[in-house]
Amino acid sequence: MNPFLAVIIASAFVVLTGCNTVAGAGKDLERGGEKVQDAAKDVQQQM
Repeated sequence: MNPFLAVIIASAFVVLTGCNTVAGAGKDLERGGEKVQDAAKDVQQQM
Protein backbone atom coordinates (compact mmCIF):
# COMPACT_ATOMS: atom_id res chain seq x y z
CA MET A 1 0.00 0.00 0.00
CA ASN A 2 1.23 3.45 -0.84
CA PRO A 3 2.33 5.26 2.38
CA PHE A 4 0.63 8.47 1.23
CA LEU A 5 -2.68 6.64 0.78
CA ALA A 6 -2.31 5.05 4.21
CA VAL A 7 -1.83 8.48 5.80
CA ILE A 8 -4.90 9.84 4.00
CA ILE A 9 -7.06 6.93 5.13
CA ALA A 10 -5.82 7.19 8.73
CA SER A 11 -6.47 10.94 8.75
CA ALA A 12 -10.00 10.46 7.44
CA PHE A 13 -10.66 7.86 10.14
CA VAL A 14 -9.47 10.23 12.89
CA VAL A 15 -11.56 13.13 11.59
CA LEU A 16 -14.73 11.04 11.28
CA THR A 17 -14.27 9.54 14.72
CA GLY A 18 -13.73 13.00 16.18
CA CYS A 19 -16.95 14.29 14.62
CA ASN A 20 -18.96 11.49 16.20
CA THR A 21 -17.33 12.09 19.56
CA VAL A 22 -18.05 15.82 19.48
CA ALA A 23 -21.64 15.21 18.40
CA GLY A 24 -22.14 12.77 21.26
CA ALA A 25 -20.63 15.17 23.76
CA GLY A 26 -22.89 17.93 22.46
CA LYS A 27 -25.95 15.76 23.03
CA ASP A 28 -24.80 14.94 26.56
CA LEU A 29 -24.27 18.62 27.36
CA GLU A 30 -27.69 19.45 25.94
CA ARG A 31 -29.35 16.86 28.17
CA GLY A 32 -27.47 18.21 31.18
CA GLY A 33 -28.60 21.73 30.35
CA GLU A 34 -32.20 20.58 30.10
CA LYS A 35 -31.97 19.03 33.57
CA VAL A 36 -30.59 22.29 34.99
CA GLN A 37 -33.42 24.25 33.34
CA ASP A 38 -36.01 21.86 34.75
CA ALA A 39 -34.54 22.18 38.23
CA ALA A 40 -34.53 25.97 37.96
CA LYS A 41 -38.19 25.98 36.91
CA ASP A 42 -39.08 23.75 39.85
CA VAL A 43 -37.35 26.11 42.28
CA GLN A 44 -39.12 29.13 40.76
CA GLN A 45 -42.50 27.43 41.13
CA GLN A 46 -41.81 26.66 44.79
CA MET A 47 -41.03 30.31 45.59
